[in-house]
Amino acid sequence: MHIDTLLNSVKQQAKSNINDITLSVPSSWEQGRTLYGGMSASLVYQAMRDVVDSEKVMRSLSTNFIGPIEADTEFSIIVEVLREGKNVTQVVGRIVQDNKVALMSQASFGIARQSIVNISDPLQHNMDYPQAPNFILQIPKVTPKFLGYFDLAQSKGGLPFTGKKDSDVHGWMRFKKPPNDSSDAHLIALIDIWPPTILQMLNSPAMASTLSWNLEFIHPHQKMSGGDWFAYQAHTRQAADGYAHTEANILDKHGSLVAISRQVVAVFA
Repeated sequence: MHIDTLLNSVKQQAKSNINDITLSVPSSWEQGRTLYGGMSASLVYQAMRDVVDSEKVMRSLSTNFIGPIEADTEFSIIVEVLREGKNVTQVVGRIVQDNKVALMSQASFGIARQSIVNISDPLQHNMDYPQAPNFILQIPKVTPKFLGYFDLAQSKGGLPFTGKKDSDVHGWMRFKKPPNDSSDAHLIALIDIWPPTILQMLNSPAMASTLSWNLEFIHPHQKMSGGDWFAYQAHTRQAADGYAHTEANILDKHGSLVAISRQVVAVFA
């Protein structure tokens, strides 16, 4: 099932009754024993987006992955506006399945205001555009099912469980079948596709899971299209005692910074 179908379902239900959004996601979006986290966060964001004035854009999104979300099983998305101010609106969204909270997100939406402070980020990714032979292959029963919806081209780092000494990951990402447009909801679903940076340092398979994920979106950014490649550069800030702290810059095809991603990852090795 294409991402547009799922996002459109949330949009249509939100228009009729924001307090009654239910859907199920097929197993093709599975990541281990749960749904792919980027998709889950994207769906909750879409529901939150629909209760906020369009002039306010998402500035930050913090997501906690609390429990597994089963595929092909109905769940509810519950949205609550915490505070609606003149400049900023704070919203919380939850996924509830079997009467248990499985995911919780808090988003901050803010309008653009005149300011004497204007600082441009000089960051450049300096990565060549990907070529087809460099794409990460989809291997049945090895790579997660949801990766079949995306193209990945890695330029630095290694595949999980290959014993690399480096913990950084650079590469490119895009939707395999482009969506009709490229909204912030699509970008949320795209950014999370990379495996945790530290997994490439392991010599054998081990469990890992994201505890929390914080996204900051940079506005304004140039118009994006559904088939665009986005550059991804992730760095491990610190890892010890079974937890790793990573951050990543996401840049568009023009080389402009569009998002900053930070994660806390639990690794069982």
